Amino acid sequence: MSNLADAVLAHAADDPTRVAVRVGQHDVSYGELRDLVATVAGRVAGAGVSPGDRVVLVAPTGAEFVAAYYGLHAAGAVVITMNVMATAPEVDHVLADSGARLVVAWHAAADAARSAAGERGLPVWTLTPLPQWGEEWTGATPLAEPVDRADDETAIIIYTSGTTGVPKGAELAVGGIAALVDAARHQLRFDPAVDRNGTALPLFHVYGQLMVMHIAVSLGTPVSLLHPFDAAGMIAMIRDHRLTFVAGVPAMWIAMLHVPGDAGRKDLATLRAASSGGAPLPAEVIDAFERRFGVRIREGYGLSETSGWATSTPSDADAKPGTVGRAVHGMQLEVRDAGGRAVPTGEVGEVWVKGPIVMKGYWNRPEATAEVLRDGWLRTGDLGTLDADGELRIVDRLKEMIIRGGYNVYPREVEEVLHAHPDIVEAAVVGVPDPTRGEEVAAAVVLRDGATLDADELRRWAKERLSAYKVPHLVQVLPALPKGPSGKILKRAIDREGLRTAPPT
Repeated sequence: MSNLADAVLAHAADDPTRVAVRVGQHDVSYGELRDLVATVAGRVAGAGVSPGDRVVLVAPTGAEFVAAYYGLHAAGAVVITMNVMATAPEVDHVLADSGARLVVAWHAAADAARSAAGERGLPVWTLTPLPQWGEEWTGATPLAEPVDRADDETAIIIYTSGTTGVPKGAELAVGGIAALVDAARHQLRFDPAVDRNGTALPLFHVYGQLMVMHIAVSLGTPVSLLHPFDAAGMIAMIRDHRLTFVAGVPAMWIAMLHVPGDAGRKDLATLRAASSGGAPLPAEVIDAFERRFGVRIREGYGLSETSGWATSTPSDADAKPGTVGRAVHGMQLEVRDAGGRAVPTGEVGEVWVKGPIVMKGYWNRPEATAEVLRDGWLRTGDLGTLDADGELRIVDRLKEMIIRGGYNVYPREVEEVLHAHPDIVEAAVVGVPDPTRGEEVAAAVVLRDGATLDADELRRWAKERLSAYKVPHLVQVLPALPKGPSGKILKRAIDREGLRTAPPT
């Protein structure tokens, strides 16, 4: 029996002055966080929210999110986090699907929540900037102790991005999240007396929420938060807060790499580990970042369905170029063919994972759960290879593989080559329907400021580095690539018709 908020009280009892959260120049100690958590938990429990009831939290990255999040957990609620940019229909879908009892929303982003919740007769409580709370939070007796939850009870429901259909809620159990923290103790080896974490990731997303915030709070390391993301601001936060561990997505590292001026090794001198996830990070970016800042970014791998983590390279080992590490502590990893049989070492197949941090299933969706969970193994939908040392290399998404004239083309391989071009900042490769070849390879690219690039020139450059069938036949230069709230490139939002009809650049 445990609760995700237990660590807050434990650290507050040990040293209430220890810093828990840093936002800019404002620090929140564990003693202050404990009192905030108790206030939220007491108000929620006093309003009739029972253990196991679902509560939706719509708030930006900040100390207010942290306090509300752990307060809801302390009361025994199942927490569902959503982006502050969610529309009323998106909020309504989650409310209808989850059967939520309450919505807690940031004061400046509550309109969509009020619209959706009002239609269902649900209350919406607002969060305001600390140190003040909204009027909904006054008058309740603070909760003295978090509600005990069984290991197999659901703690969090993370709604997937819905790339293949309607968003589904991945149920993450109390015990599974405890196993995630245990894996972090083995893999990351944080020392609360020395280490300081930080991120600009959105905390409503599983990566920022569990892999950064919750692990930091659980292990007692301060966590610095930046919102919204700004590349120069991220460099400044690392420097000024003397951070030792930072997590981000590829778009963040790329943006930091292209910050003008003399920012470099001196600014990231305290950083011992930089972790990238959410999408593949081009090798050229990793190399260029190390040359400029003296830090080698390590890639990990995980999904919402695996609590955000499945593989990584231990902190005391060297990362193999192009790999995302080995299965983390307590996890198993296999690469299988379409029939579910393990493939030989080095061959491409679908990545399957098993272990305590894998989700219980999709909320109220037994058929969808059965499609991906087999005897405890999760089918990830990602293609990869395993080497003799158990190191995983992600090739691509199974559904994003392009079949051109009978040949398999993995977009990530082509993107790696495009990223090596000195004028390209970002690239996304997708398949476009073609009457002759089935699919054609198409690339949308973003250029560095002031650069121009002819499509024929890019194709000639790619032909020197790729087999002919992998070379993008269709090329379009865009001012920016569409991205989701976590900074991940949204390939489904790329205009494939625009790629098909784009004139030479």
